[in-house]
Amino acid sequence: MRGARIAVVGGGLAGLAAALECADAGAEVTLYEARRRLGGATFSVDRKGYWTDNGQHVLLRCCVYYLGFLRRLGVEHLVAMQPKLRVPVLREGKRPALISRVRLPAPLHLAPSLLAYEPLTRRERLQAIRAATALRKLDPNDARLDDYTFGEWLRAHGQSQRAIDALWNLIALPTLNLNADEASLAQAVQVFRTGLLDSAEACDIGVAAAPLQKLHGDAAARALDDAGARVLVGMPVRAIDREPGGVRLQLDDGPDTAHAVIVAVPHYAAAELLPPGAVETDLDALGVSPIVNIHVHYDRRVLAEPFAAALDSPVQFLFDRTAASGVDRGQLVVVSLSAADDEIGEPVEALRARYLPALERLLPAARQAAVLDFTVTREPKATFRAGTGTRRLRPPQRTGVPGVYLAGAWTDTGWPATMESAVRSGLVAARAALDDLAVRAPAHEEALAR
Repeated sequence: MRGARIAVVGGGLAGLAAALECADAGAEVTLYEARRRLGGATFSVDRKGYWTDNGQHVLLRCCVYYLGFLRRLGVEHLVAMQPKLRVPVLREGKRPALISRVRLPAPLHLAPSLLAYEPLTRRERLQAIRAATALRKLDPNDARLDDYTFGEWLRAHGQSQRAIDALWNLIALPTLNLNADEASLAQAVQVFRTGLLDSAEACDIGVAAAPLQKLHGDAAARALDDAGARVLVGMPVRAIDREPGGVRLQLDDGPDTAHAVIVAVPHYAAAELLPPGAVETDLDALGVSPIVNIHVHYDRRVLAEPFAAALDSPVQFLFDRTAASGVDRGQLVVVSLSAADDEIGEPVEALRARYLPALERLLPAARQAAVLDFTVTREPKATFRAGTGTRRLRPPQRTGVPGVYLAGAWTDTGWPATMESAVRSGLVAARAALDDLAVRAPAHEEALAR
């Protein structure tokens, strides 16, 4: 269709990826974002002269579509990618342990690290390797796996509580935003197979070397403008209705129309916008899982690593965000807490009283350091809750209403609620809309993995 008009509702990663894909194909694109900025759940604020990200996000080398999105924005160079997986695991009063890979084919690339992993006994290390071998044989698309928790499976395969806490949850918590005892086995299998077990290079970690607002929202605004798309921020869409030949969007200042619409808002907001019959599942049943980030500005360097995990501590992961945030004095350390149900409602002073001593126990240099600033960012609805039965609740990108499509990390991408899942969903939704409108999609090096 010549002159196809496609509306995108929501300016997070899913909406940005969808809008760019449609604009690159020659469609007339209008993106509506309720907030005054783009970037969705990845943004930064200027605080006391330096940038504070709302949360800490990382990627793996297997996040090929997210990395492609960054290339399209021209900002791939703003990601610091490890040459090989290396995660120091800090422990109070003990030397750090290490999770790393060697230059061997999968799954042997992790075997030396597991065999030497000090927090576990020799028997637990061997049992962990056996469990990883069994995990590699499971299919994440097997619907039966979605009925069991990852913790149930681990215990059935000889994993002690210590092994679950000291090894498996180090990966499950930040990727699934749930601990193993709550997370769906199907979701865990996807994470561990794709990110760790099927390919040696897939597990290398990348971290943004710039504020998230610069990496995503600002760069996408420029790219969309260059592609000829219209971006309307501070413009909420109140409802979407099907009409002959297209869709009608209800705005505060009157209606607008398009041939198709891609709804790229969080799952808990989508139901209010969608016309009847668009989705068959109860989106509210997906639930939410919170994330809390604690930002501590010290007057000196206290963390010697770019990032590290922590064990036997309230701290989960720590990141050095000094250079990326533009801090010119001391060091900015960010503590990222996934599945933060207990911390999400706690006062700042209570978190300060717990986490500053915890950091001092993990980082001896922090005991002599002065705290210049302490702030907390909270995302109460950071992700959907990836528990049992989740897979069947996640709708596809093409809905039951012609001309209406969904995008978001919560849709059925097979991936957990990650930046990769968000970008994949946006591309799938865009290509569905372009196909249905007979608009030629831009060529890509490889088909989307589904």
